Amino acid sequence: MLQQLFSPSVQHTLDLIGIFVFAISGALLAVRKNFDVFGIAVLAEVTALGGGLFRDLIIGAVPPAAFTDLGYFVTPLLAALLVFFLHPQVERIQVGVNVFDAAGLGLFGVAGTTKAYDYGLGLTASACLGLATAVGGGVLRDVLANEVPSLLRWDRDLYAVPAIVGATMVALCIRFDALTPFTSGLAVVTTFVLRLLAMRFHWRAPRAWNRRSTVREDETAGAVP
Repeated sequence: MLQQLFSPSVQHTLDLIGIFVFAISGALLAVRKNFDVFGIAVLAEVTALGGGLFRDLIIGAVPPAAFTDLGYFVTPLLAALLVFFLHPQVERIQVGVNVFDAAGLGLFGVAGTTKAYDYGLGLTASACLGLATAVGGGVLRDVLANEVPSLLRWDRDLYAVPAIVGATMVALCIRFDALTPFTSGLAVVTTFVLRLLAMRFHWRAPRAWNRRSTVREDETAGAVP
C-alpha cells in the first residue's frame, strides 16, 4: 500500500532518514544525561528502531527488518557517532532536526498502520500499531533515561496526537477502499503539518477537567534539576 507511493529504493532511503533523525534525538538526550559512548549508542538505537521492532514482533514479521537490513542497524550508530563528537553543533540546529523528526513521525505512523493491516490485523489495531511505530522508540528512550515519556507530559507540544490523526486517516481510507498513493501521502503530510503547528503554537492536550491535584506543577512535568 504505502509502497505504491515510492519505489523500493526511495522508500528505503526515507526509512533511513527517519531512523537517522530519531537516533539523533536519542543520542542528544544521552549527552544531556551525561551517558558514556555506549549509553549514547544504545539510546540512539532504541529511539530509532524501538517502535518498528515492537510492531514487527506483534504482527509476526520476524525476524524484524532491523535485523535483516544492516543499514537499519548501522544508521543509528552513525547518528550516535555524529552526536558524540559534534553535539554542540547538532544542538544548534535542533529546529531543523525537529522538522525532520515531524516528517519521520508521519512516515512511520502511516507505514506502521499499513504494514499491520497487511499482516491481517483489524483497522483499530492497525492504527494503534501505526502510533506505536511512530512514538514507541521515544517512549523507550525516555524510560531508559529515567524520564517521564514526553508524550505523557502535559508541558510538551502535541506529539502523539498528530500520529494518531495520520494513522486514523489511513485506517478510514482502508475501510472505505480509498487508500491510494495520494491519500497515503495526505496522511503523512497531515501528521507532519500538525506536528509543525503544535511546535510553532505550543499546542498541548488538555489535562483533567476541574483538576484539583495537590501535586506541584513541576513535579507533574517530571522536571529534571
